[in-house]
Amino acid sequence: MNRLRRILWTRGQAWRGALIVGAVVVALVVAFALLNVSLSGAGRFKDIAAIVQSSVTAVAIVAGGIFAYYKLQLFRDLEPHLTISHEVSHRPLSDSYVHVAVTANLYNSSKVHIDILTYTFQLQEVAPASDTEVERLYNDVFEDRYEDYFQWPVIGEIELNKEIGEMIIEPGETHRETFEFIVSTEIKAVMVYSYFENSIHSQKPQTAEGWGATTIYDIVDHN
Repeated sequence: MNRLRRILWTRGQAWRGALIVGAVVVALVVAFALLNVSLSGAGRFKDIAAIVQSSVTAVAIVAGGIFAYYKLQLFRDLEPHLTISHEVSHRPLSDSYVHVAVTANLYNSSKVHIDILTYTFQLQEVAPASDTEVERLYNDVFEDRYEDYFQWPVIGEIELNKEIGEMIIEPGETHRETFEFIVSTEIKAVMVYSYFENSIHSQKPQTAEGWGATTIYDIVDHN
């Protein structure tokens, strides 16, 4: 639905631009016709030439403005965008528990600053799993089509909220956010998921709702 809304919005902007250009051209044609009727004599061609020159300049300015508008809006040069990557590590805490650290690297690859207000870290258990659980996960996605992705059990989740201006990422800047989990030593593989909401999406529906990243991590002792 959001994709359809963005497509319709883009088409609407294109039609608006075309109507503006069309209106300018029609106005110029009418103006030239009236001038051709009202002016006479040798001065007529001189006056028309001057008006044509001014009109061409005006059309160039309008066309440049429309081009700049579509360059900034249609091609999203001024829309926010985050590129997210994860760094995951673990270490034993005791005989029964392991500490897992997740760092999300947030790179602002757009040309505008991004103010993050709400974001989520989630840890899901991938292994071990029984044959019955694996078959259910598989059937939900590939057979019954209940889900689009495997729904691994969630073993840890936290939603964090910031004040306005507290977490601003400037264009070209990378910001790091780290969160920690404690899991059982019985868990051998996890899926890390992080999601950062776009705080301006409600005001600008054509922008992304948010940005997320997913990483599979094996909890293996290499010693």
